[in-house]
Order: sequence, then C-alpha cells, then structure tokens
Amino acid sequence: MNPRKYAITFACYNQVEYTKMCVESMIKHGLDLSRLVVVDNASTDSTRTYLESLPLGGHIFNKSNLGCGTAWNQGALALQAEWTVIMNNDVIVTENWIENLIETAEKNNLKIISPSLIEGPINNNSSADNPLDYDLDEFSQQSHVKMHDALRVGGHHAVCLAVHESVWLEVGYFQPIPKLLGFEDTIFFNELAKANIAGAMTGAAWLHHFGSITQSAMKQERGLSEKDGLGYRYNYRLLKQSWLTRKLNKIKKTRQKKQWLENELKEYAMTMHGTRVKGDFAWQ
Repeated sequence: MNPRKYAITFACYNQVEYTKMCVESMIKHGLDLSRLVVVDNASTDSTRTYLESLPLGGHIFNKSNLGCGTAWNQGALALQAEWTVIMNNDVIVTENWIENLIETAEKNNLKIISPSLIEGPINNNSSADNPLDYDLDEFSQQSHVKMHDALRVGGHHAVCLAVHESVWLEVGYFQPIPKLLGFEDTIFFNELAKANIAGAMTGAAWLHHFGSITQSAMKQERGLSEKDGLGYRYNYRLLKQSWLTRKLNKIKKTRQKKQWLENELKEYAMTMHGTRVKGDFAWQ
C-alpha cells in the first residue's frame, strides 16, 4: 500500500515507556515514520526528548494538556491523507495492521474501522524486549487467518480508529474541549450515528492495548480512584439526549455485545475483544 494513502497520529502525556513500545512496534513492522504525527500534551518526563530523536512526519508540543480531542485534531490536520488513523500511544501494533484495516474498510464500503484488541497489563516476569506474556505476532497471524472476514458493524472504538477523509467533511473533527477528558470519542461516535456513517471492527487486524494508561495516570494525579470518572460528570449533556434515549441505547449496546460474543465464540472459538487473565484469554 502506498504510504501516502494514510497518516497516523496519537496524543501522549508522559508514559514515555509506552510511547516507545508503540513506536518500536511500528518500526519493527516496517511503518514509515514520516507518516506519523505525535502530539505531546505538555509531558514532564522524557517524552519530548524521545520524540525529537525520531524522524516523524511531525511532532507538536503543546504548552499545556489540551486533551485528546484537540491533540487528535492537531495531528489529523498536520498531515492530511485519504485515511487518518487516530490511536492511543499505549498499544503494540502487528504485521500489516494498517493495510488490513484500510483494505477491509474499502472492501466493505466502510468509512470508519477499528482493529480487534487484546487488552492487559505489562507482564512483570517478561523481558523489556517482550513485555507481554504471549507471542502477539504469532497470535495476530493465526487470528487474522481465522477471523479476517469477521466484522462487528457499529463496533468501532477509539483505541484505534481509521477515519476516511469524507468523514471530516460530513461530521467535522473532535470536540476541542480539554475538560472532556476522554468523552471526545463518545461525542464523535454520536455524530457518526446521527449521520448514518458506516463503521465496524474487523478481525483482519489486531493490536495489544495496555489499557488506558494515560487516563489512569491522570486519575492518580487528581487523587481519583480507577472507578471514578475523569471527565466532567455532566459531559453527557453534550449529546443532547433524554435520559430514556441514553438508557435504551445502553441496553441496545449491551445486547449487541452479547450477540457478538455468542456468535463469534460459536464460529471461531474466540472473539475480536480479549483480555489476558492469568496467562489465558478471556473473551468479551
């Protein structure tokens, strides 16, 4: 695939070790770093020094933490392409992940697409070269063969999201409001639904996600527990939905996830979303 067909961006705030693992996995699988723009939201660790050492397509250093929405917009606008991949920095990518994402989207006439995920923390008994307790590359190859035609229509997520350029023109970019603190994706997905823009999650591409590392760190900074919400408690009002509509939507999503789980387990003996628990996969 011509690298100019896509651009990639992620935001970061401290957690430089996770950023390094993400970038190194991209390099390992042949990504041209000139297609990557990284936006740093005023990190106080060695993130800036590390990013300046890389031949990126762009690096943007904000003077304060402007939130994910603003940073994602900055990255998407700094390097524009037919497809823009918005993603987290706390992930490890796999072979042909971006090609598989985009090719699946085009094959199925989708404008939004996300990869399948395995989630879980760093294994403290593993080496620095392999922080996982399983072979991600071998797993992703086998899973691609098994599930490459599987789709969860409507199941896209903000851990990694490939967005076609037509979407920006139709619904706009992310809400650039710092206090949203993670609610930006919910608002964006709501706008996609209102515009009837097709999106999905695919079994053709896989990532490992360590699990909202930056948000967890920001909660610690603010003295919050993991169960506490990071954003403003009334952010949901921005959706302009009644309590009943939100309730019904939540029930619908829960039922849909259950149906995906049952169907995928029956057909593939696995699903597109797993968590590492005590050396095994818990499917969801």
